[in-house]
Formats: sequence, structure tokens, C-alpha cells
Amino acid sequence: MLSIKISDEMFYGLVLALGAFLLAMFLTPIYTHFAYKYKFWKKQKKTAIDGKALPVMTKLHAHKFKRVFPTMAGIVGVVTVGLVTYICNWDRGQTWLPLFGFLGGSIVGLIDDMINVFGDGHGAAGLRAPVKFTMITAVGIVLGWFFAVKLGWSSIHIPFVGEWILPEMLMIAVFAFAVVATSNAVNISDGLDGLAGGLCMIAYGAFGIIALLQGQWMLVGFCLTVVGWLLSYVWFNVPPARFMMGDVGSFALGAGLGVVAMMTNSFFLLPIIGGLLVVEAGSSLLQMIWKKVFKRKLFISAPIHHHLEAKGWGEAKIVMRFWVIAGVLALVGVFIAAAGGIA
Repeated sequence: MLSIKISDEMFYGLVLALGAFLLAMFLTPIYTHFAYKYKFWKKQKKTAIDGKALPVMTKLHAHKFKRVFPTMAGIVGVVTVGLVTYICNWDRGQTWLPLFGFLGGSIVGLIDDMINVFGDGHGAAGLRAPVKFTMITAVGIVLGWFFAVKLGWSSIHIPFVGEWILPEMLMIAVFAFAVVATSNAVNISDGLDGLAGGLCMIAYGAFGIIALLQGQWMLVGFCLTVVGWLLSYVWFNVPPARFMMGDVGSFALGAGLGVVAMMTNSFFLLPIIGGLLVVEAGSSLLQMIWKKVFKRKLFISAPIHHHLEAKGWGEAKIVMRFWVIAGVLALVGVFIAAAGGIA
């Protein structure tokens, strides 16, 4: 009979996940109370980045904005992950960077959410895209500097090939790109109840397994802490959602995920494990390019989950099938990590 021994470190990671789940379950009703009391209502986005109207998306999600439910639920995740990591899993070499990536992304998202919720309602519903891009880029550059200079990382592993040695400045640029790209991808995917939460839960779980295979126990603990919070979040966010994650949650998750990918030397696995995040962001980018070049839409609405909605797919159907695809891609990514020499 096969015998599997759970090490003390692995057990500790599972305890962190359980602790994060229970803490988030405790904090969520507190957040909900204040969110409804002070009306953290999200203003519906009615214009694209180019300033043009979004009639399809407005029509598809009209039912959501007829009932009031709050945004900024990601605050619960920021508090949960921050407290559990600081108190139980604080390590300069493995958890400082992903935690500060998580917190840095959350600050950018929180500013955006605050303007959206408490602004006067005129103009854009949140920070302007160039401002938000500049802020998250600054976060990525600062974290990339710490990664390359203070922690001394100088190479990126290419599966089945070997190490790619990079100059310090290029390493910082690659790190910043991972943070910026993943932050925006998660933010774009946060458009259906439970979608971003489920995709990120699977991705963090996959990178947690890779960190486990590498013996980075503290990083495993961080990934499982995020998974613990997301289990609680998805519990409340499956259709019909009780609240929205908001940019404070999506940018935190995206920035943290980009950092974890770099910490596990899995930059080239990020587009695989986060494949659906790439598809979501890519469909939005392709839509913008297509409209600019050909003066018409490629998709009925972007990102791709809105296109599928417009084609008649139900919200739950899209979310569940995206979760299944994400799970398959995560398995492929972990397999490549194990077989390709990363783990």
C-alpha cells in the first residue's frame, strides 16, 4: 500500500491555508456590514479605454446594477493574507517579496476603487488607465530591483533548455513586466461572479505545488494562504454574488501571482498556468487593435467572457468551464515544471 508522509513544513502550509480560510470567513460578515452601511456600490463602466460606449456589456450586466451589492471585498483578502503572513510566515528570502507585491497591487486597486465608489460620478469610473498602468509599473520596478539586487537573482529558467542569464536591468524589466501583465490580466478577468477568484485559486495552487517541489516551504505557505482566502471568497461570490472583489483584490492577486512566478523561476510557465488570464487580457487587447485598424469589432464584446455571454452562454456555464480549463492548464504547467528542470 502506498504510504505518503506529510512533512512538518507541508503540514504548516495546510494550517496556514485553513487559518486564512477561517479568518476570512470571520472577517467577511464584518466587511459586508460596513460595505452595505456605507454603500460601497460600484459604478457601472459604460465607456471603453478609447472613450466609446459599451452598449453590449451595459445590456448584459444591467440586471446586476438593478440590485445593489458592494465592491472592494478584496480588502478582506488583503487583511487576511497580510496578517497570516506577517504573524506566521514572515521570511526575507521567500515571503517578503510576494507579500509586498500583494500589498502594492492592493494599494493601486484601492485608490481606483475609492474613486469609483466615492467619486462624484462624473468622468471615468476610477483611475484613468495610463495612471493606473504607471502606478502598477512603479510597483513592479521597485519589487524587481529588490529581486535582482537584494536577493541576487540573475537568471530565468527555460524549461527543457536551461538557465538564461540576464543583466540586472533586464531582469528588473522582466520582473516588472510579469507584475504588470498579470495584474491587468486578473483585473480584466474579474467580470463574472466567481471567475477571477476561481482562476487565481487554481493558479496559486499550481505555483504552490511548484514551490513545494523546490523546497521553498515559506513560499508554499504564502500560496496556500492566498488559496485559503480565495476559498472563502468563492464561497460568497458564486452566482448570485454577495459582493465584488474590486480592483483592490484583483490587482493584489495579479501582482502577487507575478511575483510568485518569478520566485519559483517559472516566468515561462506563467502564460501556461495562467493561460485563461492571457486569453482574457489578449482578447481585450486584440479587440482594441482590431477596432483601430479595421474600424469594426472582432468580438461582440471583450474580454472573451463577455463575448460568450453575448453568444448566449450562461454566466455559471462560462465560469465553471473556465475553471475546468484552468485546472487542466495548471496540471500541464506543474508537469512541465517537474519534467523541465524547474522543480
